[in-house]
This record gives sequence, structure tokens and C-alpha cells, in this order.
Amino acid sequence: MSRSNIPIIIQREFNERVRKKSFIITTLLMPVLMIALMAAPALIMEYSRGERKTIAVIDESGLVAPQLESDEEIRFETTDLSTDEARKELTDRFGVLYIGSDILENPANVRLYANSSSSLSLESNITGQIEKILEAEKLKAYDIENLDRILSEVKTTVTLQTFRNDKSQEQDTQAQSSGVATALGYVLGFILYMFLLIYGSMVMQSVIEEKNNRVLEVMVSSVRPFDLMFGKILGVAAVAVVQILIWGVLIVAVGGFVLPHLMPAEAMAGVQAMQQGMPDAASMSGLDPDMLQAVAAMTDLGYILKIFGCLLLFVFGGYLLYSTMFAAVGSAVDNVQDASQLQMPITLPIILALLMMLAVIKDPNSSLAFWFSIIPFTSPVVMMARIPYDIPWWEILLSLAVLYASFIVMVWFAAKIYRVGIFMYGKKPTLKELFKWVRYKY
Repeated sequence: MSRSNIPIIIQREFNERVRKKSFIITTLLMPVLMIALMAAPALIMEYSRGERKTIAVIDESGLVAPQLESDEEIRFETTDLSTDEARKELTDRFGVLYIGSDILENPANVRLYANSSSSLSLESNITGQIEKILEAEKLKAYDIENLDRILSEVKTTVTLQTFRNDKSQEQDTQAQSSGVATALGYVLGFILYMFLLIYGSMVMQSVIEEKNNRVLEVMVSSVRPFDLMFGKILGVAAVAVVQILIWGVLIVAVGGFVLPHLMPAEAMAGVQAMQQGMPDAASMSGLDPDMLQAVAAMTDLGYILKIFGCLLLFVFGGYLLYSTMFAAVGSAVDNVQDASQLQMPITLPIILALLMMLAVIKDPNSSLAFWFSIIPFTSPVVMMARIPYDIPWWEILLSLAVLYASFIVMVWFAAKIYRVGIFMYGKKPTLKELFKWVRYKY
């Protein structure tokens, strides 16, 4: 049968998924979901605070208690009761805080008697306040006048702007922000992680459903098994590509046309100055340097196109590599439950890639980062996390070459398993049996 059947299968798989309401909803809501996931930790910390806790303070030194400050988490109140009496009588309080008379010489002489489970944030709050009070008391021993004013004037915040000297030694190079690169690398790596799992599993479930419905037996009478598998993989890949293109258009539209009109004129002047490599761009706008660099990146169409171009290539390549393996597993089993054992060797590298991404972000130029961004099973996630750090192009091209070459090899192995598996029913094969199928000659 000629390969003209592959476009027909691609069209069928593509239309079947794109026309679903779930695709439209997912495409529109995914950017919102990603923003929500990024903001979730801060929101959880904000709204997970418990009730305000009252703590009775017994301060034998007389130095600390008057300076303890109550806040939304803790309310301090002093008591003249002894420690034993307070522990017995003040059971309606959260706890009793005892501070010894020799606290300056012995900072460890502090005890909290809690009437229920304590928490790390509460204990850090208490120890942090006591440490500041003791440090201030020790400084007073030096008998320096206006010490508070002097410390306030001495306190200095340093703003560091980083320029890539290996890119250009001229002043027209835009400052680089490690904070922006880290946040963007985390988001891009997580997107790759989700795409590989979601769309790879989608191929496997589709194969299992068609196998159970005996659709494959009918289709292979007129289409070669390889064409059927390859067309299904490319059809689902087209769905992923369309989704990324839609996101790219939305972000380009927001960054290139909407955001400049929403930002104040002074801020946009600072953004343009930063894009032109002016060192004093932050002072011109009055914005935080990291915020200014984030806006500069979002409004730089060339930078956005570079990021989405690489995202498209690595999503497509990573999906092709993993979907071939998922398709082979789907053809070898009769239901999703049986597939769980066989797909474990496939999902483990994806999970490893996510874990390595978190380590690689700390040092994107390490040997560990380089090799895990070249190994094809981890490169899509890890390399996308490194790209915002403006790594050399040859590393990106080498990673892509290895990734797509690995897909060509993997699709040959997967086709061998697929050819046998679609006709097997009632038995869950082992990994050893799958390797036997690969060695079959046709």
C-alpha cells in the first residue's frame, strides 16, 4: 500500500481531536492554568494562615517581652505567673513562652510550651524577633549615639545588572536577568513535561480503544501497520503544534501590541532603553530591575519568536520520540490497567527530566546540564529549561539532531512491536516478549 494513506490517517486523527470542545477549552484555559500554577504557592501561603495564636510570655530578663511585636499570626501577652502555674492555668492560650534571665549570655535559654501542635513558621517568627532584639541590646553595649538612625542610613540595597561579555563587549547588549530566565525556564520545562505525558498517553489510549473495538483489524486490511501507527502519531502531533501556535500568537499579540499600550510611558521608555543596552534603564523607569527585564523580554518579538520556535521543535521532537513508545505499549495490551507496568520505563525518564530540570536551573552551564540536555529521553525538558539563559546555538542544534535521530531509530523498534501487538489479545506481554517481537523478521 502506498504511503498516501498516511496523510489520510493524519487528517482523521487531527479532525477527531481538534473538533472537540475539550480541545478549544484546553487551548484557551491552559495559559490561565499555567499562571495559576505559578501563583498557587503564594496564594496557598497567603490563605493557609490559621487563626491568630495568643502566647503568654514569661520574661525573667525583662529585655525581650516589651519589644516583642504582635502580628497577624501571633499575639503576645505578658504574665506574672510562674512557668509551672502558667502551663497549668493558661490552657486557653496557644502556649507559654519562657525567656531566661541569662538570655544575652545563653540564647538557648528559650522554651515554648505549646498546648497543641506548633509550626515551623510560628517558631521562626518567635526566634527571628528574639534574635533581632538581642542583637540590638548587644549593640547598645558599645554606647553609640543615634544607633538606629546610623543603621538605617548604612543599610544599602545593591542592584546588579548582568551583561553577556561573550556575546558583545559593546554597550548595546541588553542586560540579562537570571530571575526572569529561571522563571521562564521552569515554565517551559514544565510545559514540555505535560505535553510529553498528556499527548503520549493520548496516543496509547487511542490505540488501546481501537484495538478493543476491533477497528485496527479492519484498518490493517487496507493500510500497512506502520502507516497506521505513523499517521496516528503525526495526527496527534499536529494537534499539539496547533495548540502551541495558538499560544504563540496570543503571547505575541499581548507582548507586542497590548502590553505597550497598558504600560506607563515612563516604564516603556525604560524598557526600550534596556532593550538598547543602556545601563541606567532601571533608574529611568523607576521600576524594579527584574520587573523591567521581564517586561522587556515580553515585548521583544525576536526573543518571543526564538523561544516559541525552540518550544515548537522540542515539543514536536520529544512527542515523536515518546509517542512511538506509547503507541507500541498500547498495541501490546488490551486495557489501560495492563499498560501501567509496560509504560513505567517510558514515564520514568520524563519524571527524571523534570527532577533534573530543577537541578539544572541552578547552574545551566554545568556538565550535568549539558549532557542531560543532549540525552534524547531528557533533552526536551532540560534543554527548554536552559534556552532562556541564552546558551550557544550549537548546543541547541546538537540536541535537536540527536533527538530527531533517536526518533528515527525508535520508530523502527516501535513499528516491529506494533505490527505484532495489534493482533495479540487476552495476554499481557512482558518486556522480554516485546524484545522478542523486535527481533522478528518480515
